[in-house]
Amino acid sequence: MRTIPDLAHQRALLTPDATAFRDVASGQTWTFEDVDQLAERLAVMLESRGLVEGDRVAVLCHNTPMFFALLFAAAKAALILVPLNWRQTASELRPILADCGARLLLHDEATSSLAEVVAREAGIERLTFYDCEKRAQRATPRADRGTTWPTDRVWYLLYTSGTTGKPKAVVQTPGMALANAINVQQATGIGPEDGTVNYLPLFHTAGINLHALPVFIAGGTSHVLEKFDVDPVIELIEGGAISVFFGVPAIYQAISLHPRFGALDLDRVRHWGSGGASLPDNLTRTFLAKGAVICNGMGMTETGPCAFLMDRMHATDKIGSVGKPQIMTEVRLVDASGNVVRDGASGEIQFRGPNIAPGYFNNPQATAAAFDGDWLKSGDVGRRDADGYYYIVDRIKDMYISGGENVYPAEVEAVLHAHPAILEAAVIGVADAKWGEVGHAHILIRPDHALDQAEVHAWSRARLAAYKVPQHITFVDAFPRTAAGKIQKHVLRRATSAQG
Repeated sequence: MRTIPDLAHQRALLTPDATAFRDVASGQTWTFEDVDQLAERLAVMLESRGLVEGDRVAVLCHNTPMFFALLFAAAKAALILVPLNWRQTASELRPILADCGARLLLHDEATSSLAEVVAREAGIERLTFYDCEKRAQRATPRADRGTTWPTDRVWYLLYTSGTTGKPKAVVQTPGMALANAINVQQATGIGPEDGTVNYLPLFHTAGINLHALPVFIAGGTSHVLEKFDVDPVIELIEGGAISVFFGVPAIYQAISLHPRFGALDLDRVRHWGSGGASLPDNLTRTFLAKGAVICNGMGMTETGPCAFLMDRMHATDKIGSVGKPQIMTEVRLVDASGNVVRDGASGEIQFRGPNIAPGYFNNPQATAAAFDGDWLKSGDVGRRDADGYYYIVDRIKDMYISGGENVYPAEVEAVLHAHPAILEAAVIGVADAKWGEVGHAHILIRPDHALDQAEVHAWSRARLAAYKVPQHITFVDAFPRTAAGKIQKHVLRRATSAQG
């Protein structure tokens, strides 16, 4: 399939008057026709500024329906949108703008101060969203606008540091977006009657694709929050506005700790999805006790992102599994020699399919290193059971060797998460003169609970082989995280190294 229809235009033809987006703070709603017409006028406005096919346009903003109008405008004008992380400093954004070669920076009011510095230092023009809308109102839609998009054309770039700290621009294409929407629909059954909440940051794949863009394609409604705030999320759940929900573990943790959680009716949400990091079993069971079955998933920015999402039917009897590969994604597990492993054995998870990114923008070396032929190497270790369900063992680089034995921190973390006083834990390997490496556990204690190192050691030793028990324990008030909610273990390693 070399082309797909203009998604905004086609959706507007199908259900022009249905609500595509609702801004929760203001109550303003945008129909599918509103989005398509604004996207076309924005495309004309951008073209009138001399931007041509393949030019990069950076955008700096909190969550807003305007972002999606710009996303579709970029596709219509064959431009490449580059969402920027508003949590970063100007000095962190400067090399990203240099790497992508953006010619224009668009931004909302909330990021104006940062945008002014970034644009000045990068030597590029900037426009506020208010200016964009005003200029778009004066633009005349093009009668000769094409109504198809090449599936392999670069649509937008997502800069991801993952857990390594070094950013790379993952190419995203229209073909990937469609394949992801099919995967999400296969797993969740989304349709025009569904509503979701959009709060995960839009510089991250989950903010765009889990589930806002698939819900848009299906004709449903996204309720947009500027950024995550647990109170309005609780209100949306209580009010029945949300039928499909996606969150990272930190979000589920915040909901579970909310004072109204005990009385919260979760039945109106028919599908709960989780990804970005491993969801602790105890948190899964907390929601399950209230009738909410959380379906674990797994994917990467490079997989569009949905590759795995557990089916609801087996989520309770296979807690911890991320399910089976979705319909548009092939998966294999290989050992260090590149051989496919048998069921029950561990191997690196590799992906193939139309949802897979073609590579990294302006970075052929990273692209070549990421693939084994046409298989994307995930860097994650997984295993498949006899029923075809997959489990994530750990990141390859997180494994450490203690006394000649391989230790996967995720296994140790699962044991720590089962302790009633532990809210979250992260384990890293650190150098040790006797054993080569040993575990260092960073632990966040639950509110109103107490815990000491001796109890952690005793709990771990009763459930783990001695070489897996963390030798060092640090109690923390919070964890450094990526936009996906993953704990940044490279930050913990750096801090631990500096202390030791």
